Amino acid sequence: MNRKNITLSFLYYLISAFGISLTLKASIGVSSFNSLNATLAEFSHIKIGTITAALNFLFLISCLLLDPQRKLKNYLTMGIALLFFGSTINLFTYFIFPLFTLHSYLLKCLLFILGTIIAGIGTGRVLKYQVLKFPIETFCLFLSERTTRSFKFYRYSIDLLCIMAALLLTFAFHLTLMVREGTVISFLLLSPVIALAKE
Repeated sequence: MNRKNITLSFLYYLISAFGISLTLKASIGVSSFNSLNATLAEFSHIKIGTITAALNFLFLISCLLLDPQRKLKNYLTMGIALLFFGSTINLFTYFIFPLFTLHSYLLKCLLFILGTIIAGIGTGRVLKYQVLKFPIETFCLFLSERTTRSFKFYRYSIDLLCIMAALLLTFAFHLTLMVREGTVISFLLLSPVIALAKE
């Protein structure tokens, strides 16, 4: 693997984490997967970056089990990247962003859009270099290769399950509602930004 591409992949991985942190700061809801992460974080009192990394590790282990090649070096690199990913989210969410407050709803919406664009660019560039992978997307790809269902079917199914689980926990334990307008904005905006950044 090209050292420059590895370095850039790690950098864009962290940029993606920074973008996610901005969407959390906006407090108008978050993307499908992050709605579950944020809800679990509030429920368990574990930091959201830690929850995000942990759930991604579960998908990473699933990928390892499904992968016929199983190159352990690649999975070790991914594991290290996930640790940095979760730590970056925690750093901004709990130590840097609490230093300022947003009162305007318009500013919150603009911040969420900015965060989604930054996260999308980071994700798209990582996918372009093909050094690091995102566990959920890789998991869905492996499933689509082994069944008659498409990648899109599995990816949207995971999004739907995350939203349903987040809503169930929210109403059962009276937690903060994370499935809001930000979830819709992310659904409409994130994929096109990733596609553009991947070019």
